[in-house]
Amino acid sequence: MLIKKVYQNKMRQNKKTRDLAHSCLRNILLPRNCSAAMEMTIGIMVTLVLLIAVLIMVLFFISRITESGTSAIEGIDAAVKGEINKLFAKDSTKRIIIYPETREISIKKGESSLGFGFAIRNVEEEGSFSYDINANSVDPNCPLKLPEADLFIALGKRGNNILIPSASIMEEPIFVRFSIPENAPACKIRYAINVEKNGKIYGSSIDVDLNVKSA
Repeated sequence: MLIKKVYQNKMRQNKKTRDLAHSCLRNILLPRNCSAAMEMTIGIMVTLVLLIAVLIMVLFFISRITESGTSAIEGIDAAVKGEINKLFAKDSTKRIIIYPETREISIKKGESSLGFGFAIRNVEEEGSFSYDINANSVDPNCPLKLPEADLFIALGKRGNNILIPSASIMEEPIFVRFSIPENAPACKIRYAINVEKNGKIYGSSIDVDLNVKSA
């Protein structure tokens, strides 16, 4: 009986020792596990925030690029000249270059300072150039008549006596400015640029689309 009691006491002491060891081990490991879990969670959140920021920046730049493709310009500056020269360099057969390259611009009603630019390259002997811009079609749902659409061109509708040396691009591109009345209908208008050299047609006419938008 005595041996049995001693054995039982020893077993109880061993159990207490094991329980105390387990308790100490939990106290040591749990904070580390919690800390590791928190670090992982923070890392995931930071990664998600960075990914969202990158996505927003990509979408922003895409929207800017898309918008710039149909953005009317305020005049001819060094940047526009550079872009026109790049477009000429891309295709040595081009006689006329329109900027923006899409040949499509959007202008709100009431605007009077926006338009597009274009330049002529002389691929023949030196000569005198002239040009004329006219509306040649409107959206079927647009109530405007072509002579009314022509009145939207406030500056650069025609030009004469433009001397361009052989195998050269005109030094100063032409800025065509529109003035859209407040009461103009929202519609799309196509304008044709016709160029002549020494009184003869110089290449095919080039179209530019104007999208009149509500203010």
